[in-house]
Amino acid sequence: MTTGADTGTAAGPLLLGVRHHGPGSARAVRAALDAARPRVVLIEGPPEADALIPLAAEEDMRPPVALLAHAVDEPGRSAFWPLAEFSPEWVAIRWALEHEVPARFIDLPATHTLAWEKEDKEDKGEKGEKGEKGEGAPASESPDNPTEPTEPTEPTASSAPAESRADVRVDPLAALADAAGYEDAERWWEDVVEHRGLGAAGDPLAPFAVLAEAMAALREVYGSGGHDRDLVREAYMRLQVRAAQKEFGDAVAVVCGAWHVPALGGRSTVAADRAVLKGLPKVKTDMTWVPWTYRRLARASGYGAGIDSPGWYGHLFRAPDRPVERWLTKVAGLLRAEDRMVSSAHVIEAVRLAETLAVMRGRPLPGLGETTDAVRAVMCDGSDVPLALVHDRLVVGDVLGEVPPDAPAVPLQRDLDRTQRRLRLKPEALERELELDLRKDTDAGRSRLLHRLRLLGVSWGEPVASRGSTGTFRETWRLRWEPELAVRIAEAGVWGTTVLAAATAKSEADAISAQHLADVTALAERCLLAELPDALPTVMRVLADRAALDSDVGHLAQALPALVRSLRYGDVRGTDTGALAEVAAGLAERIFVGLPPACAGLDADAAEEIRRHVDAVHGAVGLLGDAPAPGHGDLRGRWRAVLKVLSVRDTVPGVIRGRAVRLLLDEGELAQDEAARLMGLVLSPGTPPGDAAAWIEGFVGGGSGGGMLLVHDERLLGLVDAWLTGVPADAFTDVLPLLRRTFSAYEPGVRRTLGELVRRGPGQRGGAATAGAGVPGFAAELDQERGNAVLPVVRLLLGLDTDDDDLVGVA
Repeated sequence: MTTGADTGTAAGPLLLGVRHHGPGSARAVRAALDAARPRVVLIEGPPEADALIPLAAEEDMRPPVALLAHAVDEPGRSAFWPLAEFSPEWVAIRWALEHEVPARFIDLPATHTLAWEKEDKEDKGEKGEKGEKGEGAPASESPDNPTEPTEPTEPTASSAPAESRADVRVDPLAALADAAGYEDAERWWEDVVEHRGLGAAGDPLAPFAVLAEAMAALREVYGSGGHDRDLVREAYMRLQVRAAQKEFGDAVAVVCGAWHVPALGGRSTVAADRAVLKGLPKVKTDMTWVPWTYRRLARASGYGAGIDSPGWYGHLFRAPDRPVERWLTKVAGLLRAEDRMVSSAHVIEAVRLAETLAVMRGRPLPGLGETTDAVRAVMCDGSDVPLALVHDRLVVGDVLGEVPPDAPAVPLQRDLDRTQRRLRLKPEALERELELDLRKDTDAGRSRLLHRLRLLGVSWGEPVASRGSTGTFRETWRLRWEPELAVRIAEAGVWGTTVLAAATAKSEADAISAQHLADVTALAERCLLAELPDALPTVMRVLADRAALDSDVGHLAQALPALVRSLRYGDVRGTDTGALAEVAAGLAERIFVGLPPACAGLDADAAEEIRRHVDAVHGAVGLLGDAPAPGHGDLRGRWRAVLKVLSVRDTVPGVIRGRAVRLLLDEGELAQDEAARLMGLVLSPGTPPGDAAAWIEGFVGGGSGGGMLLVHDERLLGLVDAWLTGVPADAFTDVLPLLRRTFSAYEPGVRRTLGELVRRGPGQRGGAATAGAGVPGFAAELDQERGNAVLPVVRLLLGLDTDDDDLVGVA
């Protein structure tokens, strides 16, 4: 094979130096391979993946995808090699498969790179080496901490020249762009590669010769450029190239990062290369293909070899002609889908503006910068808000790749794939919300799957507040599939071969290792949501043991709400929750006994925390009282008795006493006259202003709807108003923060109504005034006639027949 002087010797391999994920490089690689017709194609990548190369020819394989390597005994230790359709390595693989030419990976095996990662974490206290990859470095990545597979501390051969500045990590493209007078490496690359063809002579090897010459000059100055482990990787690659030459002669093509070309074409002995590789650490690894996303190809994700605009590069690679016109048409389609007024005239004007900007800026063709400026000016009216949508959806993109079902995978992954197909729940890169009706079998199955995956640490979906019904038969999930979830599934594979078995085993282990009672109760709730009947006995046993030993009222109060919610979910899903109800009732009784003593001697922060616990317990007891456990009597009645004790005990902080009075009033256990009397006592001149303000905050604050209570009961508002106007000036600044915090939580309409009521003056109210007297729209008694007037509208909203009498008397 005859090659150019800088891409290999006249009797040597064809060295095609590329930029990872560069569409210009990808097109050039395809042209060079078509021209050279090698007998074998060698590609930078882990050689353990050689057996996976044939899968790239299957119809179900759609990039972006990634090679995933993980340690067999520690799946969380992993690395990725992402490939997009515009990646030169992917183009080389596809060319080899189409022409029935062997393709092989020649980079350092993953068995060594993963072992290096472990050594680095041990030596550096789990501190990964981020961002050390130049554009010619291998495209590998750790799922949580993007890193390059890194090298031992000091290479033993192929040391850098004396003038090398190896302590500085070099980005080759940035260095070349700077030498050419460009501040932006991406813009330089577009101008010299993406926007230019093969040149006048049409030589498909010319671009590689020029790039190889530039990289050789950089390496003469920078040596390894701070990427010292590249020397080890390059030694291994040279050995693989020599082996291929022995087998196929000089008809060998090598596709690798341009940074490595000078090293692969340089002189080095076999003995020296083997010496570099001697004694490298090893770890047993597994390798497979996994789906990838454009978003994870982006440099903003932390990926060292990432690019700024994968969606834009994908467009440049796919567009057969007129890339600017096609791109702006695509942008217009997106904006129209978002109900923005964008016409064909906008597209025409945006194309003209982009071309004009390119001429003014001295660029051969409009690039992403010019098209973005044109879109902002013409289609977005100068606003960056719709432009951000264009960047997110098109410039970066939400493309998710696919891998064939026969790709190697852990048993847990295969079970998940089967379940996803059965439930018609396809992973997608674009974030979306999914509304589930648990009364439907398919939706109930989806809910179980998502909850089980969350227990396994696979956060494909997160539950969010529903915009519609808030009943227990409804769930809303926010779904988004990220590539690193494949690693989480591999890690979870140690718990079982199916999602159900793995979630059960991990839940049992989590219950036994839980440190706090609230953790166990939360786990019990999640087990019920995930429907793990085999895990519940263990979780309940641990829960009963922890509850019996924990005497902290705060811990007990934190645990009760989750238990009671679990009872409700059990009802929805038809789960037997008898044991859970028994534990919840026992927990409630212990709270009833321990709460009053626990409220004595508290500072302001501790009192506010107990106040929140009181609210939570009140709601939980209200739900628990609907189905009390046998032998525990009337839990609601006993809780009301506790609230009465809290409402009158002087040693209890004001915020708790005020809240107890308010809860009793809402429950109908306290008459309005009695509530007004207690408020009057607290707001009397003998009570310190700070204590009185805390009582008010407990009574009408904390999101309890206290503002509406004051609107409808002017006696209480009059008491607050009279007390506030009588606070001494020297104490007013002390109580102001509490009052501001209380009243600022009210809705604007409530605050406005309260202001109008206060503006009328105390003469129109009074401590003995009837609630609502003298206030337009309010009366002491319910106006049945006016209430019935709205019933036709209510029937219409509920979809009831106009002659339906079910709502009569509701008003």
